[in-house]
Amino acid sequence: MHTQWPMAAAAVAFLVVYSVQVIAETTPAESALLSRAIWLLWLVFLVDYVVNLMTAENRGVWFIRNLHKLAVLVLPFLRPLRLLRLVTLVRVINRAAGSALRGRIVFYVVGSAALLAYAGALAVLDAEKEATGANITTIGDALWWALTTITTVGYGDRYPVTEVGRFVALGLMIGGIAVLSVVTASVASWMVESVAAETTEEVISADQAVVDELQKMAAQIEELNARIAALSPKPASNGADTAVRQPPGFS
Repeated sequence: MHTQWPMAAAAVAFLVVYSVQVIAETTPAESALLSRAIWLLWLVFLVDYVVNLMTAENRGVWFIRNLHKLAVLVLPFLRPLRLLRLVTLVRVINRAAGSALRGRIVFYVVGSAALLAYAGALAVLDAEKEATGANITTIGDALWWALTTITTVGYGDRYPVTEVGRFVALGLMIGGIAVLSVVTASVASWMVESVAAETTEEVISADQAVVDELQKMAAQIEELNARIAALSPKPASNGADTAVRQPPGFS
């Protein structure tokens, strides 16, 4: 947990260095410098992996859940696979999104989708730009292909021709489906929450109206009782007034 932000910074540094390495036209000296930076960042991720493995409560479970990190470390020659290090950034985006549902939907989905599309574009460009018969040879082509793939549009005007490029395409397709699923589930949850909130407000308003009406009826009943009590005859004050009067002529 304490190393999450430093590792996210290392992932950003890797993304910048790898972007320059793939996109820019560099001299041999610059290429050597970029390669050293890549290997230095690889060492950072190696140290992080070893420390996390050694300090994990259940090393077996942690090992299984972090196989992607192991693949990145033991297969450094498969350059597109290095982009799996950006999973750290996705976790940071998820934490930074906050607890508000609407904010989490917008921030998490947009951030993750943009990161996934850019990473896919870099990876496929790295695999395709020097391949025979390739039609993805510039960063513009790669970004266009990544956007049409992640959104499941798939025009087919740009497509990978190498095995590594197709492997990247497979990962981007799966990632695109996952992102769209998150969007659908989040929007559905937000709609259910909104409807439930409105229904609760309506029930509370109806209950309050019933209470107000009952209070009015109680006040009216009290007023009627007071009027009835005012119209009722008062009881006699002494016995003389209550003597029975006999009719005339009766003795």
